[in-house]
Amino acid sequence: MPINHYHPRIEAALREFIEQMGEKNLLRDACEYALLNGGKRFRPTLVLMIADALGLGRDVLPAALSVEFFHTASIIADDLPCMDDDDVRRNRPSVHKAFGESVAVLASYALIAEGYGGIHRNSFGEGKNALLCLEAATRCAGINGATNGQFLDLFPPDLNLSTIQKIIYQKTVTLFEICFIFGWLFGGGSANQLELVRETAYHLGMAYQIADDLLDDLQDTAQQSPINIAAACGKEMAIDLFEKELTRFTVCLKKLGIWNSDFENTAAWLKKYPGPLGSRA
Repeated sequence: MPINHYHPRIEAALREFIEQMGEKNLLRDACEYALLNGGKRFRPTLVLMIADALGLGRDVLPAALSVEFFHTASIIADDLPCMDDDDVRRNRPSVHKAFGESVAVLASYALIAEGYGGIHRNSFGEGKNALLCLEAATRCAGINGATNGQFLDLFPPDLNLSTIQKIIYQKTVTLFEICFIFGWLFGGGSANQLELVRETAYHLGMAYQIADDLLDDLQDTAQQSPINIAAACGKEMAIDLFEKELTRFTVCLKKLGIWNSDFENTAAWLKKYPGPLGSRA
């Protein structure tokens, strides 16, 4: 992705944090393996981008790392044999293949807890905004968010477009919502604009997942998940939905007053699918 000037800062902070996670053992090794497994760091980058676009000089790095902890925990869980049953993640063995299923489950628990710890570390002096960030993380990660999204992904009632859109929202878009709320509130944005912040996150998250589904649709259909918007409505309609979501995303950013070159580059990057999404996120 083009917004790579945040990447070294995030990588360094992750490595420093791992050293503080407690005594070195197999569980900590599994957390380190999962966290340093070559991700694009798109989600924590969004947190930093939003705060920087607000221009108030707030340090939101703890919250940005929180998002990566939540995301990595979900990846570990998704890959388990009882879930999506994936043996490989980013061209390396999944955590449960490298460390065993028991350690993998515990690593996901540990990283979820560290995600909430990051909210605490970014909360000093924030008052109500800290509580709003805590609410957002709890709602988006819980039974009305990503957890139920994974449940529906495993047990979809049907493969209608509306069901697939709900799964995409709960399983994928909710984490983008956390990114935007953390970056906005911890970055000094007004809580009065949270609905617009959530709407902005929704449009970016949907555009991102539709682009990913279009990429999957170009690949081996025998291994393609049935929860795929391109498969549900056809490639042409999926492209149209993608373009509409991306346009709405840019409109919302401009209403928030944070449209800048980094976000412009992000939109341009997404338009070049499937190229930038060639590796799993």
